[in-house]
Amino acid sequence: MAPQRLIVGLTGASGIAYGVKLLELLRNLPIETHLVMSRSAEVTLAYETSLKVADVKALAHVVHGNDDMAAPISSGSFRTLGMVVAPCSVKTLAEIATGVTGSLLSRAADVVLKERRRLVLMLRETPLTTGHIRNMLAVSEMGGIVTPPVPAFYAGPASIDDLVTQSVGRVLDLFGLEAPGVARWGEAVGKKPRKKS
Repeated sequence: MAPQRLIVGLTGASGIAYGVKLLELLRNLPIETHLVMSRSAEVTLAYETSLKVADVKALAHVVHGNDDMAAPISSGSFRTLGMVVAPCSVKTLAEIATGVTGSLLSRAADVVLKERRRLVLMLRETPLTTGHIRNMLAVSEMGGIVTPPVPAFYAGPASIDDLVTQSVGRVLDLFGLEAPGVARWGEAVGKKPRKKS
C-alpha cells in the first residue's frame, strides 16, 4: 500500500513561518511530506527567520527542486492526499488560477486540481485587488480552497507561535489530519463559549 503523501509548497510571500510549522506538525503524523520551495521562499526565509534552507528541507521526507519538472509530484499518477501552499504568494495564485505552470510548484498544484485532490492555498496578501479576488474565485471554482491565515483569537493565543499553530492546524483539518495544539470552539479552550442571543 502506498504511503499517504502530502505536497508542501513554500513561496516568497511573507509568512514563511506557516510553511515551517506545517512541516514540523506533519513530522509527528504518518504522512510522507514532499517539499518544493521557490527561490523567493528561500530569500524570505532569511529575512523572516534565523533558519537556513537546509533546516527547512530537513523537516521534509522528500525535497524537490522547483525547476525539476520531471519530479514525481508533476504527474497525476503519483498519488497524494493533495497539496498545501504555505504561504502562497499572489504570483503563485495567478499561475495556478490561469494554468500557467512555469515551475514545479505551480505544476504540482495544477496536477492536484486536475486529479480532483485537495489543494489549499494559504494566501498572504492584503489589501486585495480585484485581480487577486478574481484569481481566488477561479481557484475556488476549480476545486481549490483559499485559506488566508486569519488568526483565531478565541483560542487565547499567548504567542505568535500559538497563532501560527492554530492557523496551520485548521489547514490540516481540511485533510482530516489532527495536529496537537489546535484549540477548538467549545472544546477545552479555557473558556466556555457564550450563548448566542
